[in-house]
Amino acid sequence: MTGSQAIAAGYMPGFGNDFETEALPGALPQGQNSPQKCPYGLYAEQLSGTAFTAPRGHNERSWCYRIRPSVRHVARFEPIDVPHWKSAPNVVPGVASLGQYRWDPVPHAAQPLDWISGMHTATTAGDVNVQTGMAAHVYLVTQSMVDAYFCSADGELLVVPQEGALRFVTELGVIEIAPGEIAILPRGLVYRVEVIDGPCRGFVCENYGQKFDLPDRGPIGANCLANPRDFKTPVAWFEDRDTPSTVTMKWCGGFHRCAIDHSPLDVVAWHGNYAPCKYDLRTYSPVGAILFDHPDPSIFTVLTAPSGVPGTANIDFVLFRERWMVAEHSFRPPWYHKNVMSELMGNIYGEYDAKPDGFAPGGMSLHNCMLPHGPDRAAFEKASNADLKPEKLDRTMSFMFETRFPQHLTRWAAQEAPIQSDYADCWTGLERKFDGTPDPK
Repeated sequence: MTGSQAIAAGYMPGFGNDFETEALPGALPQGQNSPQKCPYGLYAEQLSGTAFTAPRGHNERSWCYRIRPSVRHVARFEPIDVPHWKSAPNVVPGVASLGQYRWDPVPHAAQPLDWISGMHTATTAGDVNVQTGMAAHVYLVTQSMVDAYFCSADGELLVVPQEGALRFVTELGVIEIAPGEIAILPRGLVYRVEVIDGPCRGFVCENYGQKFDLPDRGPIGANCLANPRDFKTPVAWFEDRDTPSTVTMKWCGGFHRCAIDHSPLDVVAWHGNYAPCKYDLRTYSPVGAILFDHPDPSIFTVLTAPSGVPGTANIDFVLFRERWMVAEHSFRPPWYHKNVMSELMGNIYGEYDAKPDGFAPGGMSLHNCMLPHGPDRAAFEKASNADLKPEKLDRTMSFMFETRFPQHLTRWAAQEAPIQSDYADCWTGLERKFDGTPDPK
């Protein structure tokens, strides 16, 4: 079969909510997950995203009814070299990660790159072997994968496009995303990546730890931030195609490839709560101060991957999008601070209010744990002396991958990517203003 994106309105996978979808009528068994014989001669197979005994509200699995069982979709793997995709721990001798760093947008390469060869790791944190931490990547993709498929056993991928549009043709259906949208590709899912509109550039957060989830809203209550209904899952779609193909597996930071004689995307029907999904960031409803003072940036959390420490995430995905600024008597941009969390930011489009110069769309910055950062001199002076009328921050969208672990620079990020060697100079103009004289009341 061939086809384009088909998305079911629904809830984000997880939360105990089950989806069901079939590409052929009657392909989905009713009343029994694993009948003695499945319709159409299909095989029943379960894809588990959590341990079997995970609590009911967190247990994730999907039943797949496929033309061939997955054991036919892999053969003997051979290790391959993927030079720019790194996994933690990746502490490079001679590369300093202690500092404030910023990069210009990474230019597209002259040679064609696909989803695997075009992945460039900027930072790693934690340890993939014990399933803690993350890695942050920049992808540069100019060509589609043809009869080639990918699967990661290391973690789920949060994909944030900045330029161009991609199609993820997965075992469980088709998802298309463009700038302003994100996709979550679960661990263990097989898919290929196609270019819809290229060249494509964007960011990926590879989550080694517990899965991304919606944050608790606390006193905010039932509404605002990201709503579960806006996360869309694909409907069933399959290929029944015999052709020489390859499957590349990422496992414990290494890459391995095998050859098969057919497409592995042969799930004709499925039901469950472990599936890829997409989300339109423009449906995110920010909240903020409506009188005075400045809330912590945690109020902009879209997704969080919890750790073993309550309130301290393995990863937070934070979004700074269009919004009104109305607080009185307050310094409105993000303030100067040091943080136990390590913050990698990326600019999708527009101007970021704390760094109006130098932080271009497609660029990124890193402020590691306990490294001070904040507005540059121009932003500070403007915000300190502005007439505090209600102001709309328009056409702006930046994000942050924030983790409790230090983020270590890769050799590519430190030596090949377009790093701004003078970035830290943006604070040198912040002069001493203290004169010992009380302010007039």
